[in-house]
Amino acid sequence: MSRKSLQLEQLNDKMMKFGSLQSVSTPPEGWIRTIRNAIGMSMEQLGRKLSVTKQSIQNLEVREKEGAVTINALRDAAKALDMQLVYGFVPNDCNLDELIEQKARALATRIVMRANTTMNLENQGNSPERLERAIAERTETIKREMPKILWD
Repeated sequence: MSRKSLQLEQLNDKMMKFGSLQSVSTPPEGWIRTIRNAIGMSMEQLGRKLSVTKQSIQNLEVREKEGAVTINALRDAAKALDMQLVYGFVPNDCNLDELIEQKARALATRIVMRANTTMNLENQGNSPERLERAIAERTETIKREMPKILWD
């Protein structure tokens, strides 16, 4: 197994641990305010733990709700709430291997079909079976080489 394959496998394993969290939505008022209210902590109390004012906590909660808060600010707030921030990315519809497969197949299809169009103009077009085999072979090559064009 190549180093790149091992890295992809390890990353995919990490990402899949977040998979069950995809269905968890952010509370409408944001995590900080929702948790703070749920545990009965005032803005002043959280502010003391973070060495900031009540107004700063209010601003923090507004920024989080608007999606304009920094990861460091969330991490600090989590620590002050005796929690930890969990942060990660998860592919939308699949795992990392399937995402790479989809992108590689799409690129392979474009490459093979472009060449086939040229061949058709010269009355040398390929059969559907031959095209599918060429796409499958090109897909495997692209997955193995992982060219930068894969993500264009």
